[in-house]
Amino acid sequence: MAQLSLPVVHVEAQTLPEAWEKAVVETWERGAQMRTQYDAPKDPASRDAICVIAVAEPMSEPRIHRAMPGGLRDLIVYVEEVVNGVHDHWIDPEHGKWQYTYHERLAAYSVPGIAKPIDQLEYIVDALAEVDYTRRAQAVVWKAWDDAGIDHPACLQRLWARVVDGKLCMNAHMRSNDAFKAAFMNMYAFTALQAELARKLSEKTGREIGVGQYTHIADSFHIYGSYFADFEGFLRTLEQRTWEQRTFVTADVQDMLDEARQEVENEKSG
Repeated sequence: MAQLSLPVVHVEAQTLPEAWEKAVVETWERGAQMRTQYDAPKDPASRDAICVIAVAEPMSEPRIHRAMPGGLRDLIVYVEEVVNGVHDHWIDPEHGKWQYTYHERLAAYSVPGIAKPIDQLEYIVDALAEVDYTRRAQAVVWKAWDDAGIDHPACLQRLWARVVDGKLCMNAHMRSNDAFKAAFMNMYAFTALQAELARKLSEKTGREIGVGQYTHIADSFHIYGSYFADFEGFLRTLEQRTWEQRTFVTADVQDMLDEARQEVENEKSG
């Protein structure tokens, strides 16, 4: 086998939490030691790898891993942010607020000299409605004229979709991804967006389009040295808890998810 300077982690799994769990463990075991621009002087080097995670049935259960950062409310807030843009109004870089949201970049991508923002999500649906096997159904996030040189440039770079066997498959490309404390929530929210695109495509075409394979690709899938102790605690839970104890089936926490979603709606209307 060729000796790679940056290992490539390749994981295939049926469900989202299984895929994420395998990917972070393999990154821990095989990742290269790399410094980051966020390290404190005494932090160990991160574990870092190129990562390709393929999830065969991203909406199948169990769908939630209990080791995700934050709680169920944080997960729902993030989903609403990515899918419905509940925090788009926080974008105001001139006053020190957010420089972008993923939803704003995907659904209202602005270009200098073009008056009307571009709804790239609508374009994906339209392109697939016309030719469901097209290779052109994509949305980009990076803006070279804005993002080069800022402190926190967008990690998500591109979404790409096509219909295979009556199901919408989607790839998400990340330039950088915090494997332990962000990737699961990223994947969960992106697959929620995938389901929303499938729903809109079904409406537009008049035929049922399901949710197919989700593939998560990260140029830098990393575990920061600053929380190695937390990650080692996570590894101990893999030995001490069963799969059922490490995951949530959506139906078992639906009330809490609905309550969190209602809180987000109340905040919007308030």
